[in-house]
Amino acid sequence: MKGAAIAASLALALVTYFQFPGHTWLQQDSQIYAPILEHLHDSSVLRNDILAQQPHVTYTIYDEAALFLRALTHSDFHQVLAVEQVAARACGIYGLYLAAAAMGLEMAPALLVAAIVSLGAAIVGPAVLTFEYEPTPRAFAVPLLICAMGLTAQRRLTAAATAAAVAFLFHPPTAVPFLAVFAVVLAVRREFRPLAPLAAGVVLLWMAAHADGGSEAVTFFGRLAPLQEQLQRLRASYVWISTWRLAWILHYLLLSAILTAAFLRLRHKIPGELAICLLGLPLVGLLTMPSSAILLERMRWALLPEFQPMRALLFVVLSAQILTAAAGISAAQHRRPFEALAWFTCAYLPPLQLSIAEPFHANRAALAVVLAAATAFAVSSAPRFSPAVALAAFFAIPALGGVVNYPHLATPELSQLSTWARSSTPKDAVFAFPDAGHALHPGIFRSDALRAVYVDWKGGGQVNYLKDFGEQWWFRWQQTMVRGVEDADLPRFQALGIAYVVLQLPHRLPRRSAFENTRYVAYATGH
Repeated sequence: MKGAAIAASLALALVTYFQFPGHTWLQQDSQIYAPILEHLHDSSVLRNDILAQQPHVTYTIYDEAALFLRALTHSDFHQVLAVEQVAARACGIYGLYLAAAAMGLEMAPALLVAAIVSLGAAIVGPAVLTFEYEPTPRAFAVPLLICAMGLTAQRRLTAAATAAAVAFLFHPPTAVPFLAVFAVVLAVRREFRPLAPLAAGVVLLWMAAHADGGSEAVTFFGRLAPLQEQLQRLRASYVWISTWRLAWILHYLLLSAILTAAFLRLRHKIPGELAICLLGLPLVGLLTMPSSAILLERMRWALLPEFQPMRALLFVVLSAQILTAAAGISAAQHRRPFEALAWFTCAYLPPLQLSIAEPFHANRAALAVVLAAATAFAVSSAPRFSPAVALAAFFAIPALGGVVNYPHLATPELSQLSTWARSSTPKDAVFAFPDAGHALHPGIFRSDALRAVYVDWKGGGQVNYLKDFGEQWWFRWQQTMVRGVEDADLPRFQALGIAYVVLQLPHRLPRRSAFENTRYVAYATGH
């Protein structure tokens, strides 16, 4: 039974990776991590790029793990990180199965819960996901914490602590809310041996941070300077709750009410350890909103933008999905079809609807109801085959619901540009994309071409981590991105250390190009 559940979890992880919610590369935060890793692997690469010059991976083993796997397998970073991503997802899905099984569900219904929750959800406001598309530190940490929750539900506390410790090593801010709740579990159980792997994780992180002379500064008690606040509100506004819409806050309050109702319906079936997790983690998430309003908005505590505590709101969505799916199964098993329909609809909504406090997309709401009805019927009439309905949702949601989680940004023209730059320009060459605006193609170019980019919008996401970086990024943005480019501007770009300017074809300049195709044209600033 255990082997079958593990195999099913791995198979489901592959479905989530290749089908839905899917995966991406060089479209989100991997645009930041990939160049950092490339520079750590070969210090002569991207040494003129500000992202590589000011990495923020000191307090994580993300880089050490990726570098080790690359050296071991001789594969590139995309490949080794993809393997880590699938493995982490499989651990998380297995944790979902364990949590559902702890509520007394047999294998098929427990896998049904795991499958429904594995459809993922976007966390409106903090701009994170329950199943991240990109192989970033948070993408590894969250599934490991879900695994730790499942192990906690099974009262395998030392194993749970080990999984949580590994999550902490990959992304400490993500792990802290779980560790706080897990400490309550240990206190209630009066069992303290699981503290050993947690302590070992802290020691290993400290050793990894100082083994290479890491000097990344963490501002624990400082206050944000006015320019820092300005840049963060411009580039990382999701950290500031005052920029959120009221509907987003109502969304989490409504979800909290729903998960509480589901918990009360199942309270006699939920073991105490799991109950602490399913209620404690959402409570921590909810408390981060008023805490951020006080500590960041009023006190300007500089640690908050680095720590980003409101990302813990993902546990509100996660607990709601787990509890409503389990409540739907219970209702269907007890022949309460309308109640089962309501619970399953709530479970299927998060991957279809960004916020339940805003008007519903008619087609997607209808699809949620159809999936809920099919699931309720399967659980009541053929429970062994009920996971198949949830499996069908991985195909129905993008095909019938029209849910597109991410665009496909890589193009043949961008690949041609990157290939030319990598093969025909000096390794130290710096490129500028002055007409790119907020577009993401400069970040894709950086990692594909392994050439420095003077400044880009996505890279500016680091302003909430590094004060000096933020100031440098803003200076560069003002110098090159705020107005159009004319032929007479190229000497000024050269004086900034920029060797090549890349424009989109409609903005071409009246001079000979170094490279061009049907979308991009590149000019050397020196002649």
